[in-house]
Amino acid sequence: MIPSARVCAIVLRDAHKEEGNPMKLDGGCHCGKITFEAEADPEDARICHCTDCQLLSGSAFRTVVPTVEDGFRLLTGEPKVYVKTAESGRRRAQAFCADCGTHIYATSVDEGPKVYGVRVGTLRQREQIVPRLQLWSRSARPWLGELETIPKVEKQV
Repeated sequence: MIPSARVCAIVLRDAHKEEGNPMKLDGGCHCGKITFEAEADPEDARICHCTDCQLLSGSAFRTVVPTVEDGFRLLTGEPKVYVKTAESGRRRAQAFCADCGTHIYATSVDEGPKVYGVRVGTLRQREQIVPRLQLWSRSARPWLGELETIPKVEKQV
């Protein structure tokens, strides 16, 4: 377990930092109506185990890579936005394709600079994005540590 002061430093560090290795990314929704490009540091990728991410993704966790507002650009389409209120009271805009339902990103609705949490599954380069931090681990599904013991099937039968 990382000491809480270290986690805060990782989570809250300035997204405009000079160090790091920004990567050009592109992606889109399942039906292709929404496409985008972004620039983000793959070292900042994280997994969120919060129950909101579980519910909104329909999965055990969500994987995101943050990018600053001027590092994200929609190329085609306009996402539908749902605003949720987090346990902290912060309001977060959840952007998704209204046609196929693919979640594209989340960002704050407050004034000030925005950071977009781009959903890694929407990225063409998703194989290259490896999470370096897990957030809300208290909500992690207890069986996640046992995934290697569960039988695997290469593709749908």
